[in-house]
Amino acid sequence: MLTTMLQRVAVVGAGAAGLCAARHILARPSIFTSPVVFELSGEVGGTWCYDERVGSDEKGRPIHSSMYRDLRTNLPKEVMMFPDFPFDAQLSSFLPHQEVQRYLDQYCQNFKIQPHIRFNSTVERVKPVVMSTDGREKTVWEVTSSDSSGCQKTDRFDAVFICSGHYSDPHIPNIPGLENFRGKVLHSHSYRYPEPFSGQSVVVLGAKASGLDISIEMAKAGAQVTLSHGYPPFTFPLHPGIQQCSSLVAVEDDGRVRFQDGSVGEADVLMFCTGYNFKYPYLDGQDLGLEIQNQLISPLYRFMMPPAFPSIFFIGICKLICPFPNFNCQVQFALAVLDGSVSLPPRAQMEDDIRRELQEKLDRGVQHRHLMKIQLEQWDYCQDLASCAGFPPLPPVIRSLYEEVWRQRGIHLENYRKVNYKLVSDTRWEAVSS
Repeated sequence: MLTTMLQRVAVVGAGAAGLCAARHILARPSIFTSPVVFELSGEVGGTWCYDERVGSDEKGRPIHSSMYRDLRTNLPKEVMMFPDFPFDAQLSSFLPHQEVQRYLDQYCQNFKIQPHIRFNSTVERVKPVVMSTDGREKTVWEVTSSDSSGCQKTDRFDAVFICSGHYSDPHIPNIPGLENFRGKVLHSHSYRYPEPFSGQSVVVLGAKASGLDISIEMAKAGAQVTLSHGYPPFTFPLHPGIQQCSSLVAVEDDGRVRFQDGSVGEADVLMFCTGYNFKYPYLDGQDLGLEIQNQLISPLYRFMMPPAFPSIFFIGICKLICPFPNFNCQVQFALAVLDGSVSLPPRAQMEDDIRRELQEKLDRGVQHRHLMKIQLEQWDYCQDLASCAGFPPLPPVIRSLYEEVWRQRGIHLENYRKVNYKLVSDTRWEAVSS
């Protein structure tokens, strides 16, 4: 039976996931009151807001964004877009970050979200409170926030969407002897532009999207880059200023760096492109029946909700996904749970399902730190959410073009962004050389 009382929902974060949550809540005025969106900064866009500062802001708060000056998207806009809000067709397929933030601003304006955002608002605590009404237990959520003057306020909600992202707390793996390194140690979170590295010897640890992009930028600016990673050597062409080597395993007493193949070298800079930790200072995992680790949050049913409290939803925390379409599917599924049109299994069954799914991954050889990566499974996952909740599935052309771009990246890393694409139908795309 569908609920009849209007539900009040809190959204933490006004980046892409939070804006998507607010947009779909506002589209259901017969079920939900207007959302309250808590945003730490003074603008929308989350990690897409470029901030030249690194470290902390003037109030001592950590700089949230990991955006660097010359970043361009590694997915075309035709794949990146929210399904109900295309990018400007005149734009190139691969966009500078400023265009993505502009797009999110336009999304916010188009769906009239801004009046519902509390800017410069720090969420201090999100806590479940179990109440008994007419002999029935109900969970409400107390959200304590503070404004820019430090004034605290606590509001109550029926549900909470956690949309504060996971690209702001740098993960630096344990490297024995790292304290012996005599040069500069950085994480890509604090990288903004390549010019300061000109003429320097830089070891970049990690060869995913940011590691590869930053290596190319620094090599073009005159740095000698050693790209250290655990993959088989890449066969696509790399800039002549980049050499590949095996994983860095230790720093010697004399400050030199040692690699897995036994070779030893010197460097001026160690640049960690090693990802980010899950960090939610306003949540107590024990309160929620969750274990929040650096690389894994568990148990989460459908990668979204703790079985103990299925009215709090983590949106967009899976890794190696097509982000905006994924957020769109997760949000609509979550709202279908809240309005009663999707029924969840009992708590014990949800916990069993999660345990079995994670164990199957471990049995396949997936490392513990990679359990939140769903690249290959993301399409079935989104299709299943759509099927269960009764909203339109992602058109097959999204998967097709996404996989084509990944293929092109593996052929020529520096050229794949030169192609523009056009969606012809739900099943077909065309490539147009620029």
